Amino acid sequence: MAGGWHARRRRARPRRPIVFAHDFIRNALLAGIPIALACGAVGYFVVLRAQVFAGDALSHVAFTGALAAAALGIDLRVGLFAATVFVAVLLAAMGERARADDVTIGVVFVWVLGLGVFFLDLFNRSAGGGNGTIASRTLFGSIFGLSTGQARLAALIGLGVLAALLAIARPLLYATIDPNVAEARGVPVILLGGAFLVLLGVDAAEATQAVGALLMLGLIAAPAGAALKLTANPYLGLALSCLFALASVFLGVAAAYVFSSLPPSTAIIGIAVLIYLAAFLISLVSRQSRRVPGRTRSQAAA
Repeated sequence: MAGGWHARRRRARPRRPIVFAHDFIRNALLAGIPIALACGAVGYFVVLRAQVFAGDALSHVAFTGALAAAALGIDLRVGLFAATVFVAVLLAAMGERARADDVTIGVVFVWVLGLGVFFLDLFNRSAGGGNGTIASRTLFGSIFGLSTGQARLAALIGLGVLAALLAIARPLLYATIDPNVAEARGVPVILLGGAFLVLLGVDAAEATQAVGALLMLGLIAAPAGAALKLTANPYLGLALSCLFALASVFLGVAAAYVFSSLPPSTAIIGIAVLIYLAAFLISLVSRQSRRVPGRTRSQAAA
């Protein structure tokens, strides 16, 4: 009897926290952690280089690319990555013209979004469409719906983007802060800019799988914006941006698990926005506290 009781007690003892007992949570974190690190690193340079517009454009393209693949009956990821990388290369080829003619490019990308709606309608008319799942996952992400294989592939791609960005981070930073001097010293400024945009395209496709095309820009820009509010040191800022993106994904997944009615993408972006607001308030208080002694000394001198 005693042996049977001890055996039942050993079987009843939990081997891991209950949240990690679910495959969908483990897969979400397996994919989400590398995606968050990649978004934090890429996003820091996106904000630093004032290329948030490019990230916004890629969110439109991600939606259209995924739905074009669905309409053709192929893997959504093929269309997703093909479309975002192609447009990233196009933006790199346009160079400064992509910034100078915002109106034309904005109109083009609105047309691209309309093209995505066309592909959605085409897919819904086909035998495999009609339930709206494809559009919902593309727009709002499906990090809880990733299979183990999809999560592993997403993790490998996210780590690859992070490694590639870290490999060019130093010259890219130089080319970002002072492109004229960097070019005079032999730094391939244009090539680095093009390579960065390609990494942004891959990262945008990855982030779309986690939080969707509509919310993807939030995971790229909000942690980076918070980091830039807190420090001017580029390496510390890069580390903080990665940390904030990681916290957004981890806490967002946990919040969506605890509150089952809360979509994980909404929770992730909500945490990212809260971090940004906290950083904004901290920087505001810090600036005001630095101004007070100055005013006091001037009043005393008067």
